[in-house]
Amino acid sequence: MIGTRSWVQHEAKGVALIISPWNYPFQLAIDPLLYAIAAGNTAIIKPSEITPHTSAIIKKMLGEVFQENEVAVFEGDAIVAQSLLRQPFDHIFFTGSPALGKIVMEAAAKNLTSVTLELGGKSPTIVDETSHIKDAAQKIVWGKYMNCGQTCIAPDYVLVQESVKDQFIQEMKDNIQKLYGQDGQADIEQSPDYTRVVNQRHFNRVRKLLDDAVEKGAKVVEGGKMNPEDNYIAPTLLVDVNDDMELMHEEIFGPLLPIQSFKDLKEATDYINTKPKPLALYFFSRDKKKQHFVIQNTSAGGSAINETLAHISNPDLPFGGVNNSGIGKTHGYYGFLAFSNERAVLKQRIGWTTLKMLYPPYTEKKKKTINNFSKFV
Repeated sequence: MIGTRSWVQHEAKGVALIISPWNYPFQLAIDPLLYAIAAGNTAIIKPSEITPHTSAIIKKMLGEVFQENEVAVFEGDAIVAQSLLRQPFDHIFFTGSPALGKIVMEAAAKNLTSVTLELGGKSPTIVDETSHIKDAAQKIVWGKYMNCGQTCIAPDYVLVQESVKDQFIQEMKDNIQKLYGQDGQADIEQSPDYTRVVNQRHFNRVRKLLDDAVEKGAKVVEGGKMNPEDNYIAPTLLVDVNDDMELMHEEIFGPLLPIQSFKDLKEATDYINTKPKPLALYFFSRDKKKQHFVIQNTSAGGSAINETLAHISNPDLPFGGVNNSGIGKTHGYYGFLAFSNERAVLKQRIGWTTLKMLYPPYTEKKKKTINNFSKFV
């Protein structure tokens, strides 16, 4: 390589398709758009039909800022999304469920289109006996019930060490009331800080998960109250759950939190490793060796120790899943890279170069030169 200069040239992939979900409908449409534009792409956004008012605002806003041949917004239902997926885009950025992610990836494969898939799954939370139980409970309540549990990185289930299980459950109850109860009263339904399940279909889906769990032996130790007229489901804690229940296999994406106990930490990590790799994993412990053990013996898109959700807020960290929970990373510089082709460029001098010493014919002298070179590579 003597005499050469090399660099990575970041270039736009071309025309990007961004398919955004309903749970954070503005943020998860605009955030990837910023990276697409920063990388020099044009983009089409397909926002969720489940939140039509937000979709309309996005279309109006972007229509005032961009020409349609720069950024275009396509409203509509799944038929519109399917039609768009048949087009030969240069990159597809999809945020949604693993089931829909497979459909997007299959469609992209027909055009050999690159993808970023921000999916979800069952993000576990481990609480061991060395943790600060009150602090852990407060953070888990916040992370779980923000947006009524409709957050892709929300704690999906908790594994708590048997010796502190009762204390942990009581602290969870206390903090649900502290964060969402009206002056310490039980009427969370009237709280201005607690939202609703997005629509009737998802309300019924979450209700079926709860009914199935209770029928199979789970006990509701907090919450359980529902109001179908308002799509209200109270923050709910369940114990005595097992793997025969649907909510231990399906991503809950709602305000139900199953709690299981474990005796030793390896039991907890072994259980997590029997399931598909999650988008997030949280661990509460004051023991640094145990913190290291959990990170080294599990796999997840991202993790936080003694916290929930906050890793998504650091722009210097890549955000994304692994295998079932997603493909590719985003946020900050990683978002720019997602929409860029990292083009390798080498510039050679004119005339004699070291590489010409390796050109044929391969005389004995040339072979000896090549053998000497090979010692350094």
